Amino acid sequence: MRTYSRYLPLLAAIAATAFLLGGCSSLSNTQKGAAVGTGTGAAAGAAVGKAAGGTAEGAIIGAVVGGTAGAIIGRRMDEKADELGDELENAEVERVGEGIKVTFDSGILFKFDSATIQGEAEENLMEFANTMQDFEESNILIVGHTDAKGTEEYNQDLSEDRSQSAADFITRNGISSDRIRTVGKGEAEPVASNDTEEGRRQNRRVEIAIYANEEYREQVKEKAQSD
Repeated sequence: MRTYSRYLPLLAAIAATAFLLGGCSSLSNTQKGAAVGTGTGAAAGAAVGKAAGGTAEGAIIGAVVGGTAGAIIGRRMDEKADELGDELENAEVERVGEGIKVTFDSGILFKFDSATIQGEAEENLMEFANTMQDFEESNILIVGHTDAKGTEEYNQDLSEDRSQSAADFITRNGISSDRIRTVGKGEAEPVASNDTEEGRRQNRRVEIAIYANEEYREQVKEKAQSD
């Protein structure tokens, strides 16, 4: 299931182009990617990611190049997001800046209090791995999250184990480990209230950030400059 990111206006504001993105709601994700300035950088990307939702967003924004190169990368990400949206029935696929965020409910991937991939979830991650095999110019960050039940230390360890478990699975299914990074955020980045069961369910999730690797970004920038 693919959805369009709610973060684009915020990213544009950081890039000093809010007037453009806010006033042109008909712009495609590719055009919005081109509008984001090249000065965002990794540090600014981390700050935007924190404001917009978390670590996955920060990784994507840190890889923004903007301009014509950003538009080229954006088109490639549009295509891949469409593929992922068609293939992943139990995940939310969002376009964020010049990248993609995929969110899996941890309840789909793991049993309670476990970092072992459930049998029924293996097909989802296998489809993800299969779809990403022909996109070697991208990097993948896997971020584990928990609810706030239990101690912070326990939740941190569980989130790290779950992100690593997901990484190990897609590595076994054809994705190079050189493309993958993992991080656990425990209960630090909730997307809903931990005071209700529904909120806690939403907070138990695994997010996957997909963004252009440095070599691809440089290749696209060189091509854009030469055209």
